Amino acid sequence: MKDDRRHPFRDSQEDAATANRIPDTPQTRAPAYRLAFTDTDFMMREELRPVRLQLELLKPELIMDERGIESTIVMFGGARIPAPENKDSAKTPYLAELTRYYDEARKFAYEMTERSMQDYGRQNVICTGGGPGVMEAGNRGAHEAGGQSIGLNIVLPHEQAPNAYVTPDLAFNFHYFAIRKMHFLMRAKAVCVFPGGFGTLDEMFEALTLIQTKRMAKIPFILFGCEFWREIINWDRLKEAGTISPEDLDLVSFVETAAEAAAVIDGWDYEAC
Repeated sequence: MKDDRRHPFRDSQEDAATANRIPDTPQTRAPAYRLAFTDTDFMMREELRPVRLQLELLKPELIMDERGIESTIVMFGGARIPAPENKDSAKTPYLAELTRYYDEARKFAYEMTERSMQDYGRQNVICTGGGPGVMEAGNRGAHEAGGQSIGLNIVLPHEQAPNAYVTPDLAFNFHYFAIRKMHFLMRAKAVCVFPGGFGTLDEMFEALTLIQTKRMAKIPFILFGCEFWREIINWDRLKEAGTISPEDLDLVSFVETAAEAAAVIDGWDYEAC
């Protein structure tokens, strides 16, 4: 590892290695003697939650900075939507129909990644939740285009691993949903939402709320699957009830295909927003 220290002090890794070679005595075996930053029991204490939040925000940020990633295109969508070649594994007939959006996600990610590579892969890098289903399709399309893509995994009660198409050096794992959501949006230049469940809805509405309240810049917000989204959410009723403003519906574009989504992005005036 290159030594790029800018101070004269002893390196923390050197001290951590030295601490493992100290004499074995009652004092050195005591938890109090462990170096704080190598002491897992200490780091897991309730009082250290603010530190863990900070670390979880900082680690992916530093790595993406080091990789030169300046902006992303975020793809949300259902983990249970299989690839068309595996549609027989779908749990319901409707889910089997939704496999067409796996293909559209894959095509869209492929095209966006081809464009990204013209700028050395720094701009509009595909970013997904790193799991199966639509997330896999996004990372797969980027991989097939020969580019890199990001996977923001989350620890869940059941075992899971990042899909095989996430760029290994950009596969991150999170404990805190809130910090994961921040990383989804911190570099986002477009958000694409495919059919999905509670997780997809949560991510979609949180991002929309940030844009609606002007806490986040207005960017292309594209929903794949007109029939799906209009059936599960009565957008017009929200407007009629007055719980949202009529112009809030203009924040969202509905599309069916990757080509239509690309056209929304191409026609977007980022400077005006």
